Amino acid sequence: MAISQNNVLEFKLILIGDGGVGKTTFVNRYLTYDIENKCRYGKGSPVYQLKFYTNFGEITFNVCDTLGQEKFGGLRDSYYIGGQCAIIMFDLTSRISYRNVPRWYKDLARVCDNIPIVLCGNKADLKDRKLKAKSIRFHRKKNIPYYDISALSNYNLEKPFLWLAQKLSENDTLLFTSPVILRPPERHMDPELIQKHENELLQAASSSLLDSDDDEI
Repeated sequence: MAISQNNVLEFKLILIGDGGVGKTTFVNRYLTYDIENKCRYGKGSPVYQLKFYTNFGEITFNVCDTLGQEKFGGLRDSYYIGGQCAIIMFDLTSRISYRNVPRWYKDLARVCDNIPIVLCGNKADLKDRKLKAKSIRFHRKKNIPYYDISALSNYNLEKPFLWLAQKLSENDTLLFTSPVILRPPERHMDPELIQKHENELLQAASSSLLDSDDDEI
């Protein structure tokens, strides 16, 4: 954890997953004004500063852009070094992107020991979803939270950050005190579809999970 001159808590956030799952779109939803004020450069890569206001002060997540390196077989260790929290993202319409989640988790754990991690399935707004809730079990095996999200619909985008902020501050009473300002949604999220997915996730969470289970995707 780092504290800036303005007593703002800052954390390096590792955002990983296959190319094309929506990581850049996810970050860009928060860049609503004067992008240069929210971006700084370090060792050639832009670092986006995502700021949140809580009942215990301001928290900033510094997210380093991978610049598409993951498309060439992975990321260098230098991207992971110093990471204090992480979001692993996959595409709900791409089974292969979910199959690769364990590899991303292993790479992360190899460099960053015991940091809070959230798993997110993006593109929940699309009806050609390939991964049902019952098939998404990796987070249960690793005891990390999971959220369906839709970057283009702004659905659930604040939840991964709120959970990470609570864990990093070791304070479950921490809440965001002002609405997170996002770019206007580019897709409509059907309320019935949202309810259907949320019910399926609840049912999946209550089902038994055996150590020998393999993720059926």
